Amino acid sequence: MIDTLVTSEAQDLLYQLDSLLEQELKCQPKACGLRLIEAAHDNGLRMTTRLRDFEVKDLLSLTQFFGFSTETFSLAVNLLDRFLAKMRVQPKHLGCVGLTCFYLAVKNTEEERNVPLATDLIRISQYKFTVCDMMRMEKIVLEKLGWKVKATTAYHLLQLYHSLVIENLPSERQKLFTLERLETNLKACHCRLGFSKAKPSLLALSILAVEMQEQKLLELTDAIESLQKHSKIGGRDLICWKEFVSKCLAEYSSSKCSKPNVQKLKWIVSGRTARQLKHSYYRIAHLPTIPESGS
Repeated sequence: MIDTLVTSEAQDLLYQLDSLLEQELKCQPKACGLRLIEAAHDNGLRMTTRLRDFEVKDLLSLTQFFGFSTETFSLAVNLLDRFLAKMRVQPKHLGCVGLTCFYLAVKNTEEERNVPLATDLIRISQYKFTVCDMMRMEKIVLEKLGWKVKATTAYHLLQLYHSLVIENLPSERQKLFTLERLETNLKACHCRLGFSKAKPSLLALSILAVEMQEQKLLELTDAIESLQKHSKIGGRDLICWKEFVSKCLAEYSSSKCSKPNVQKLKWIVSGRTARQLKHSYYRIAHLPTIPESGS
């Protein structure tokens, strides 16, 4: 079905899809490294799944706080996981690694005028390391990743998949299948290390299929099956990862799940700090502030 699309726009999307599918495995975190993290004991000396997931949630808070795109967050997670899967990072250095990967992603995807200063990122995140520490870490991260910052992520595949199937819905039902909601679900999955073991196309299509079932949009069944075949994704793999995605989203939406703490960041940027930043960052200037003592 997807392969028979004949409009020039659809053919262009398919060309982009084929290009991404060809590139998607070139910048994936090493599976063996991710398994070592999953197997590590939480003794304060080794990187663990819990520590990694906590760091990613902090990066999601920063993403939402600055109003950055899902593309930026997805790339930041990719850089972080690729580095953690390759290097033995001590927990005490995780904050510097995470913020450095976030900063690299921001500089590569956001408009230059919206890129914050490293000093402001460190201040808002309440870390004790310096800008020099962060710059040294940036060099280490770039060297270990072979200077390959740009990567094909699940975000790119999700965006393309959505564009290819949305026309199969009547206009009045398209509002039930929004890219915004799909991106929210992707961000929830990024907060779990296990999803970094799935290739981007598999994770993206799993999120798409789960949302189709959730919204009871059965008219998309053929289109998603066609995408599955076009992307060379096995049926069993898709069923398995759909179950993982469903479970993750159910837990994420529960009251027990720790949501990104954007309110904490709003509190940090209070009074004096907000005034120092507002001339550079319009979005920060319009956040609620709490007066500082003596300000």
